[in-house]
Amino acid sequence: MTPTLQQALDRIDDRVDDLVELTRDLIRFPTINPPGEAYQPCAEFIGKRLAKKGFDIEYVRATGAPGDSDHYPRVNVIARREGSRPGPCVHFNGHIDVVEVGSGWTVPPFDGLVRDGRVYGRGACDMKGGLASAIIAVEALIEAEPDYPGTIEISGTVDEESGGFGGVAYLAGKGWFSAPRVNHVIIPEPLNVDRVCIGHRGVWWAEIETRGRMAHGSMPFLGDSAIRHMAAVLERFERELYPMLAARHSDMPVVPDGARQSTLNINSLHGGQGEEHEGLPAPCVADSCRMIIDRRFLIEESLAQVKAEVTDILDDLAKSRPGFQFDIREMFAVEPSISDRNGAVATTTAAAILEVLAVEPAIVCSPGTYDQKHVDRIGKLKDCIAYGPGQLDLAHQPDEWVGIDDMISAAKVMALTTSRLLRRTA
Repeated sequence: MTPTLQQALDRIDDRVDDLVELTRDLIRFPTINPPGEAYQPCAEFIGKRLAKKGFDIEYVRATGAPGDSDHYPRVNVIARREGSRPGPCVHFNGHIDVVEVGSGWTVPPFDGLVRDGRVYGRGACDMKGGLASAIIAVEALIEAEPDYPGTIEISGTVDEESGGFGGVAYLAGKGWFSAPRVNHVIIPEPLNVDRVCIGHRGVWWAEIETRGRMAHGSMPFLGDSAIRHMAAVLERFERELYPMLAARHSDMPVVPDGARQSTLNINSLHGGQGEEHEGLPAPCVADSCRMIIDRRFLIEESLAQVKAEVTDILDDLAKSRPGFQFDIREMFAVEPSISDRNGAVATTTAAAILEVLAVEPAIVCSPGTYDQKHVDRIGKLKDCIAYGPGQLDLAHQPDEWVGIDDMISAAKVMALTTSRLLRRTA
């Protein structure tokens, strides 16, 4: 390691309090999605800080994106700092939105409580701790090596938790995540500080509706229950689809091990009329029942195959079950994405992990999607990974937290990786 790089790492050690306070400041913005609270002030906070470090700041509102409105504007911040001479661009992309708080918390979700070497709060792990680590890493590197080559970018983007359409997808469509503007992308998702994540499984969300005929609840034989029709769908899923999916396993290094197979989750189920008047039920046969399915699939499967396995069951029921009628509506679809494990950003990050932590890094894929899908599919940029502090199984949980030591280690890995990527000539 060069003396300059060692100086950058020493500066990170000297700025632990700053790292913690930055994480707390980010947590205190309640950027809940949906609906998209506090996006603009959080983006402006990041922009103002980086502007003081010599970054050029742009705020990009995703006008017309899902959810964008004057009350909830989808505002993204992109900070760019040119080096002393030409070279590649390294981009750190962190999403600023968080999921709803939910129940079960024993600490205030937006206070940024510090206790026992951890920072607690909604978004601490996913992924404001990672974004803070990236900012500190880059600031320390600039201070130690002000004449670096190439370009450094940091973005704070929105809506990742709801598909990224107002964030990275929108920006990628406008050229913000494509060569030659950007060459290497690191997304500080919480996949453990000793692992490099090179991709993710695919996802297909769909709504299935079964239809029936309404009748008086005391004479159900005069109607046709949409709920019973949906029960037939679920029975076929249990008998045929679930066992078939459980038998499929991937060569993708997906973690945890249970996610190396195809999976199907029933996200929600709604049937019949709502309970009104202090919870009393409507005395009716249900004429509609809706189910949301969440199908996660492997790189060995095609999206067409994934869809057909569901629609074939529905079509067969329409032929074999009297009165069975259905509609199916696609809500969201993303193919699996995987970067080259021997690519520049993956190998450079892995080498930095070994140097900082003295452990052999694991190369993994995520069970769920993240914004790499848009960098890959829309931006056509393949050299993209996820690397950051935090444990994925803490994300979206009550009492979410990120470890301070992990943030320090991640910042050092990010600083080493950035410096070395900026000097690559190919």
